[in-house]
Amino acid sequence: MEKNARIPGGTVRRRLPYAARHIGIWLTGCVIFSFGGYLFIYASLGTDPLDVFSLGLLKHVPLTIGVGQSVIAVLCIGVWAAWYRRRPVVTPLVTFFLCGSIIDVLRLRAVDPARFLPFSHVADMLLATVLCAYASALIIMSGVGIRAMDLVAIAMVDKWHWPLWISKMTLEGTLLVSGWLMGGPVGVGTLCFLGLVDTLIQPCMWANGRVLRMRNLGMPDLDRSLPRPEGELASV
Repeated sequence: MEKNARIPGGTVRRRLPYAARHIGIWLTGCVIFSFGGYLFIYASLGTDPLDVFSLGLLKHVPLTIGVGQSVIAVLCIGVWAAWYRRRPVVTPLVTFFLCGSIIDVLRLRAVDPARFLPFSHVADMLLATVLCAYASALIIMSGVGIRAMDLVAIAMVDKWHWPLWISKMTLEGTLLVSGWLMGGPVGVGTLCFLGLVDTLIQPCMWANGRVLRMRNLGMPDLDRSLPRPEGELASV
């Protein structure tokens, strides 16, 4: 087993069929998460903390959401690399930029798919909550490009033995305050994200493992009791 396989959230080379499968899970998670983040913005009831920061930053600097989220990704990757004394990883940066860029596209006037949904803004917010929670679980379980903030949160779980939801709330609370000070949109949707999305991620991972028999390559300690498919290599 490779050395970086012992680091939670780290990745190793896998046999091609399994690598393709997990890349597919990662991409699916990115698309679902992006749509959820877009719905939070569309509902106008307050966005998730990362978008609060990004939208607040956009009021002062002429950037896009994708670039703004990439700034946070670079900081988080730097913290993770310093904590484990490892070289910085690239895939979390790709995840942040990809998700942010998809949100940018969805917000274009010519696209804007939420205008076709027969839901109220409250329903949009609740749907966004479910989508972001489940997508976060998929991205973590893929082990391919764990979101940079989740990478640090998993490190906090590993180092300090905190529950994942407390680690994520701590990080996202910091982003929330910073974004609010810059003028980012804060509302009931933001509180919904903090109170529900962060607490639903682990149950979603558990359900994926039990119902879909999906391997958790980002936090494998959560599914030690599940049988390992023949030929698959461990990621941590």
